[in-house]
Amino acid sequence: MSHTMHLQIQPVGSLSQYIETVRRFPVLSCEEEMELARRFHEQQDLDAARQLVMSHLRYVVYIARGFSGYGLPQADLIQEGNIGLMKAVKRFRPEHKVRLITFAVHWIKAEIQEFVLKNWRIVKVATTKAQRKLFFNLRKNRTHSGWMDSRETQALADKLGVDEETVSLMEQRLAARDIAFDGPVDDEDKRQTVYYAPSNHLAEEAANPLYQLEQMDSSIDSGKRLAQALENLDSRSREIVQARWLSDKKETLQALAKRYRISAERVRQLEKQAFKKIRLQMEEPA
Repeated sequence: MSHTMHLQIQPVGSLSQYIETVRRFPVLSCEEEMELARRFHEQQDLDAARQLVMSHLRYVVYIARGFSGYGLPQADLIQEGNIGLMKAVKRFRPEHKVRLITFAVHWIKAEIQEFVLKNWRIVKVATTKAQRKLFFNLRKNRTHSGWMDSRETQALADKLGVDEETVSLMEQRLAARDIAFDGPVDDEDKRQTVYYAPSNHLAEEAANPLYQLEQMDSSIDSGKRLAQALENLDSRSREIVQARWLSDKKETLQALAKRYRISAERVRQLEKQAFKKIRLQMEEPA
């Protein structure tokens, strides 16, 4: 459905304006939801699906706010939640006998959670189902921002149904800090933090002596080939190329046409033919 239905919201300049816009869409009654769901699934009425999605965008905003503690852009979280909402609308059936938002919460949260796991850390913090569950429950169940002691770790492990080692490992992963590839751009102590950025420890290709030697040899070879190619041209064609492209003061087609008593178009043709011959000779293997 996401390939065929587009959310027809006028472009807005900020997240707050978007939120204000989606709040204006009317809330549907249960009967209206069921009727729209029937129209969509029985008649493939995309306008009905659009109305179902539009009327529930406000709930996506509310759910996305619950994931704001992971440091990811709120607009991105909302966008992912919208994808989950559209998936829910596609699967929603009137015979489910529940409101759409009750059915859609799972899909909205699933898309947002997947986005958080993929983007919160460069190295994945949760790979198994148990780790994923712990990832989203650890923050909510911690009583303070510092490291937990053994008693707190044991209590949390018992509450979440995992062993203490798993809780400790996840706490370490959550506390880990990624280093930006190029280093921070607004850090107070730029000299120290930027030094550790991975980009500063990559070999610079241009500083490689072998690379510089290859570039020098290539430049010398190209110069020799160009000189030889020019020598192989007839005198008029060579003079046209030199006057048009190799002189400090480049001459116009009209000036050369007057000098050789031919039309400007003829000068352009000679120039084109000369470049073709030069290119062929430059591309020949050494």
